[in-house]
Amino acid sequence: MAKIDAFLRLMLEQRASDLLFISGSEPFLRIDGDLLQIRYRRISPDECRRFIREIMQEHLKERFDRQMDVDFTYQLEDKARFRVNFFQHRSGFGAAFRLVPMQVPTIEDLHLPMQLLEFPVYTDGLVLVTGTTGSGKSTTLAALIDTINTNSRRHILTIENPIEFIFKRKQSLITQREIGTHTDSFHSALKLASKSAADVLMVSELQDPDAINMALTAAETGTLVFATLPSRSCVAAISNLVDSFPFQKRPKIRSMLSVSLRGIITQQLVRMPLHKGLVPIIELLSSSTELSHMIREGNIHQIGTYFEVADESRNITRDRSLMNLYTNELITLDTAIANASNKEKFEALKV
Repeated sequence: MAKIDAFLRLMLEQRASDLLFISGSEPFLRIDGDLLQIRYRRISPDECRRFIREIMQEHLKERFDRQMDVDFTYQLEDKARFRVNFFQHRSGFGAAFRLVPMQVPTIEDLHLPMQLLEFPVYTDGLVLVTGTTGSGKSTTLAALIDTINTNSRRHILTIENPIEFIFKRKQSLITQREIGTHTDSFHSALKLASKSAADVLMVSELQDPDAINMALTAAETGTLVFATLPSRSCVAAISNLVDSFPFQKRPKIRSMLSVSLRGIITQQLVRMPLHKGLVPIIELLSSSTELSHMIREGNIHQIGTYFEVADESRNITRDRSLMNLYTNELITLDTAIANASNKEKFEALKV
């Protein structure tokens, strides 16, 4: 048994989402968003290094020695999987463990809106899942992919860094590739994706313009592409994606995006009452002729206004999501007010 396993078992017992094991400090657990210190001595740099390298394969150790940080997954027997980021810092070494459930959760399990079930039905196009770090993007992406796996016969190819959820074959054939283990880079994996006869492509993150361009090309030419992108809102995701390209290339990218975009999901996790866990605030922007025209013509500044009045059966604004969560008693009114765009609307609900 690896020495770090004792901390990971404690993490499971305490229902924590993260373990921070960083030299120069005591270990910490993140529970429902809060950091709680574990009763343990301060970790020395040598101790941290030994604990983490004990669970690393040789090629990961070599990569860490070259670039001073590495991402990988670690499985604790048949109990849980963890995404691990191991890195160097001013006081030595550090590792962040994020819990990855052994079973892929469903849309219902995650309290996600049923409108999301529109996306797995498409046969081509691009679906973006966006949000900040720790917002649950990867979990939502996995739920969407497993919906396809459950309901249709397709070839699903995933390109991940690292592989988090292990998909079990249901109706679909699933091929999972990990950066650094099965392929050198997102760029090389995406370049060869068109030759894999994949119907569905999942990319764990669109990291640069080359990856975005290749994903858009795949979406335009008959593949259904799901990917994550760091962004705080659906509208910002469009701006960020287009603005990542040089000015002269943006018209072409806008044209490609206007044709291929099927929808954008943006999420942020907030605490449920009575320490029952976290629940996502969801923004959902779905494709339409009007949205496509605004993107193609470069009128992205108009999308925010359009979003507020768009068809509510296919689009969800931040405040609409908060109202739904509050009405269903999944969050408190104070939480809704703290996270609302129009705080006065929720303030008016106070008795």
